[in-house]
Amino acid sequence: MSLSAAEDDATSEIHLPADIDWEMLDKSKFFFLGAALFSAVSGTLYPIVVLKTRQQVMLKAIPCFKMAASMLRSEGYRGFYSGFGTSLMGTIPARALYMGALEVTKSNVGNAASLNLGLSEGSASAAANAAAGLSAAMAAQLVWTPIDVVSQRLMVQGGGRVSGPCANKYNGGIDAFRKIIRADGLRGLYRGFGISILTYAPSNAAWWATYSVAHRVIWGRISCHCCKKDENGNEGSGYRPDGKAVVAVQGLSAAMASGVSALVTMPLDTIKTRLQVLDGEGSTRGGSLTILQTVRNLVKEGGFGACYRGLGPRWASMSMSATTMITTYEFLKRLSTKNQERFV
Repeated sequence: MSLSAAEDDATSEIHLPADIDWEMLDKSKFFFLGAALFSAVSGTLYPIVVLKTRQQVMLKAIPCFKMAASMLRSEGYRGFYSGFGTSLMGTIPARALYMGALEVTKSNVGNAASLNLGLSEGSASAAANAAAGLSAAMAAQLVWTPIDVVSQRLMVQGGGRVSGPCANKYNGGIDAFRKIIRADGLRGLYRGFGISILTYAPSNAAWWATYSVAHRVIWGRISCHCCKKDENGNEGSGYRPDGKAVVAVQGLSAAMASGVSALVTMPLDTIKTRLQVLDGEGSTRGGSLTILQTVRNLVKEGGFGACYRGLGPRWASMSMSATTMITTYEFLKRLSTKNQERFV
């Protein structure tokens, strides 16, 4: 089935809950509840992020489960939450920027694409979601980059690198912040900002665009099976999915989008993590690592496959995070509408 056919079927035969745009939201409730809900999500998935980060900076590839068992023996459960306090501090302002930019861009671009460019509903939705993901990622990185620099260095302390300045160097997030500022100034906190934009902006654009397309195609497929003519040859009245079906399709669409996004941007994420964490280790000039030097070091250690270290944990983290995020996000939008009874 083509995307356009899926769109037509889904639109005409499946009665989905009405979409909620930026103008319909109670902003204070949206940001307050969003900060609480997404902080809980971040805490649940944080151990996987720690595993992914440590795999990316290791000199030799170590299986994920073996690393997790080693961490549990040597550091206990606390090792899986190294740097979590610092990361949590950045969650509230970063999520506020992300959600605000996402909804404003999605609403404005969607209207412009459908009215001014004459795109179909599905194409306009995909374009709006891609643009929204791009702008949201760029806005959030203003907060996330310094938070990443600090929290990732705390994550890899005691991580078993053969050498390196990150081993047991910092005594908490505030200490790390002070030492980075003292050593490198404000630039030290924004190390890897450019590569972060290059990683997360296309990653978010790809994720939201893929999610929009997958969401419509899945509902189109469902319509082929659920919206058939009755025995007398009359058209059915249409399929009205319950809450469980809506959540299941959202989750499946999110997992598919995460797979595409993780595969496309994994090398950039590995390079970004090393630039932010390794403090110039492996630099031939004794200064900060450059992107080219980082790529050379990775290829020397394990060929091009070294750029995909941590792909398993990253895909798992992105899939679980995205599935939880999108279902939580849609739930949050319905909780935050100005006139809730209109959208039930």
